[in-house]
Amino acid sequence: MNLQQPNANEATRTHNRSKSVSPMSGLCTRCIDGCRGNCEVFKSTFRGRELLYPGPFGEITAGGDKNYPIDYSHLNIHGYAFGAKGLPKGQKGDPDTAKFPNVNTETAYGWTKKVKMKVPIFTGALGSTEIARKNWEHFAVGAAISGVTIVCGENVCGIDPALELSSKKMITKAPDMDRRIETYRRYHQGFGEILVQMNVEDTRLGVAEYIINKHGIETIELKWGQGAKCIGGEIKVGTLERALELQKRGYIVTPDPSDPVVKAAFKDGAIKEFERHSRLGFIDEKSFYAEVNRLRKLGFKRITLKTGAYGLRELAMAIKWSSKAKIDLLTIDGAPGGTGMSPWRMMEEWGMPSLYLHAAAAEFCKHLDKKGERAPDIAFAGGFSSEDGIFKALALGAPYTKAVCMGRALMIPGMVGKNIAKWIKANDLPKTVSEFGSTIEEIFVCYEEVKHLVGNKEINNIPLGALGIYSYAQKIRVGLQQLMAGARCFNVDSITRNELMSLTEECAKVTGIPYLMESYRKEAMKILNS
Repeated sequence: MNLQQPNANEATRTHNRSKSVSPMSGLCTRCIDGCRGNCEVFKSTFRGRELLYPGPFGEITAGGDKNYPIDYSHLNIHGYAFGAKGLPKGQKGDPDTAKFPNVNTETAYGWTKKVKMKVPIFTGALGSTEIARKNWEHFAVGAAISGVTIVCGENVCGIDPALELSSKKMITKAPDMDRRIETYRRYHQGFGEILVQMNVEDTRLGVAEYIINKHGIETIELKWGQGAKCIGGEIKVGTLERALELQKRGYIVTPDPSDPVVKAAFKDGAIKEFERHSRLGFIDEKSFYAEVNRLRKLGFKRITLKTGAYGLRELAMAIKWSSKAKIDLLTIDGAPGGTGMSPWRMMEEWGMPSLYLHAAAAEFCKHLDKKGERAPDIAFAGGFSSEDGIFKALALGAPYTKAVCMGRALMIPGMVGKNIAKWIKANDLPKTVSEFGSTIEEIFVCYEEVKHLVGNKEINNIPLGALGIYSYAQKIRVGLQQLMAGARCFNVDSITRNELMSLTEECAKVTGIPYLMESYRKEAMKILNS
């Protein structure tokens, strides 16, 4: 198990001077009086609380890099030499029908009123962070044309500079939320949906009422937490006026912008930014059911729940209560998570890592099944970026897991595509891109495919970040088709836990997936003894 150094990381733009570092503290073994930096203790000496967060804010996404004892790489995927599950009804598996391009990667989630997606992936909550705001067109259009769901995260209305509130402090106008919903819907192809997430502040401001009355949004998501942190959502703001505005709207803003000492420090230039925090949520079973019922009475067709890397108690609550409340999708996000704005050490050190949490979720869902209770549809989140991880997640949680929620991995193609547009305009394409051509048509392998999808005129309005997400989603889809065909699973519902093997005995103990030297051993011995 490799150890991370808690006193230096690229995310916080810090490093150790010494080649030898204490494993627990991360301090250099020789700390020299006169050192010119730049470990976290050194930088914290004069920048204080700023070192809690990765930076620069608004320009990066950061993900925890702690190396846990086991993770999804400790699972491998079985391949088989015969058979075919999940082919269209009446179709017999043979070399002419069981071809990997025939694999159906579509999935669906929902208790009764289901939502179909072309690929079993969807975005993590893209909320009030600057990364989400300024890249929304790329993310939303990309998700829409790819046929997957996009989650509009918490606090979008609450931080909107153009927000208008009634005398009762309820939303009457939220232009940024309007923009986000309308952008996705303009290119929606009939697969996936835009759903909106809601936290304590969103509830108080009347986000649910606003989005259903003005936009007829069908799905809303309640939030208990995420894998990146165990406190509420955060952003940073760079002016005193903006900090005071958000404080007036009811948010927690630190340091306190109304404090004369803080105002003086900001004027001096020492304090350069403020943090806006959401409140901690408090859950109990009775109020959870009451809120679900309230939202259904407002007219929402589906209600989903997002929970974070809490321990087994909260996991059991999420699964059991979601079952009783008929929640349409429960997203379970494991540590360490990744985000554009979370305390760095919290990302590294809090919560149950994804594989452990997801293994327990599969166990708990099966327990409900045995009692005759229907488990909710599940989505796993927490560090996925490739088709093999998606297959493993679907298999580990089968038959309950319907999709994988992806954070940074679905954001990166949007940002890359956006920057390619800038580089083309500036005639400054890096070699990594220019080796494929100098025009959009040459660079993006999926250009003609998207053009056929949206039309010859509309293609000119598609942001290049959206092309990037579409291309990435197609890579995921085809890669998943290949893995599924090798495991002889020709649709998502045919994937089972039997398609996995554990590479270590510890992984087998945690996941319940057989150690590879025991997997299919009974069948093997039966053949040998026949």
